[in-house]
Amino acid sequence: MAVRLQDVADYAGVSMKTVSNVVRDYPHVSPKMRERVQRAIDELGYRPNIMGRRLATGRTGLLALAFADVRIPYFAELAQVVANEAERRGYRVLLEQTEGTLEGERAVVSASESGLVDGMVIQPSVMNSTELAQSRTDIPIVVLGENAAPLTLDSVMVDNVEAARVATRHVLAHGRRRIAFAGHEETGTTRTSTLRIAGYQQALEEAGIIPDPHLLIPSLAVTAANGARAVGAALDAGLRFDGLVCRDDLAAIGALRALEERGFRVPDDVVITGWDNTPMTEVTYPSLTSIAPDMRALASRALDMLFERIDGYDGMGRHELVPFSLVTRESAPAVE
Repeated sequence: MAVRLQDVADYAGVSMKTVSNVVRDYPHVSPKMRERVQRAIDELGYRPNIMGRRLATGRTGLLALAFADVRIPYFAELAQVVANEAERRGYRVLLEQTEGTLEGERAVVSASESGLVDGMVIQPSVMNSTELAQSRTDIPIVVLGENAAPLTLDSVMVDNVEAARVATRHVLAHGRRRIAFAGHEETGTTRTSTLRIAGYQQALEEAGIIPDPHLLIPSLAVTAANGARAVGAALDAGLRFDGLVCRDDLAAIGALRALEERGFRVPDDVVITGWDNTPMTEVTYPSLTSIAPDMRALASRALDMLFERIDGYDGMGRHELVPFSLVTRESAPAVE
């Protein structure tokens, strides 16, 4: 049978109210008493009842985090950072995968975990802002990412156009003039890719270079294997470039393999940049220069706004940018 609050109280020799105060992280509990109750909770394996907590406090202590695919390194890191930040605030996070489909995103924002969560953070891939704003009103929602956010919802993102300009300008600073862009979708280009290509194009034009559409190398899907196939096929077809700005780190890792297999040296023959600064960028050979979003700032600001909504703030949506940096490594070293 499930361990009850009363069982913990009896085991610890305290009142149910004291156990409840510890479970709810009530601040005015002595360290000695908190340790005593926590020991009883751990030894008995007590788990608070979510519905009971909602009835008692009006909250469940749970948040939902929704995104396309946990196998994508950026989203895996996002999940970890958001979960850690939520835990610091006394909350736990439920993960939802949408598979990057309209049906998946609709399901998550309309009914997923109904009654179990106090709020949701979502990074939509395809759902438009109007539908997102109208789809759910029972819990607060904060939007991450580059898709246009509803005027009524809060959103947090990185300036993708400016970040792509920074990456491309860094490649230009290496004296490269024939710079390709790799990793965007073959069909149905996402807003993320559109913004990053726009920043890449702006940097080229500022340098007096006319962007060449033949230097856009699309990929079938966001994986390193597809990135390798796409860049390899372009090289086999005779396309040549001396710089490569990649939509994400997976595309860049695939490009490294394709170039190595065909005898091109990085960075001597081709300078490469990635995007997201995922942990694997430090151990590729050569290691990857990459755009690094400030993930901690992203998670912290998103949860700040979400908890403000949970606490009753009902103003119009706040749309905010968080910082990014370019982390230089061997594939595109710092320029003196």
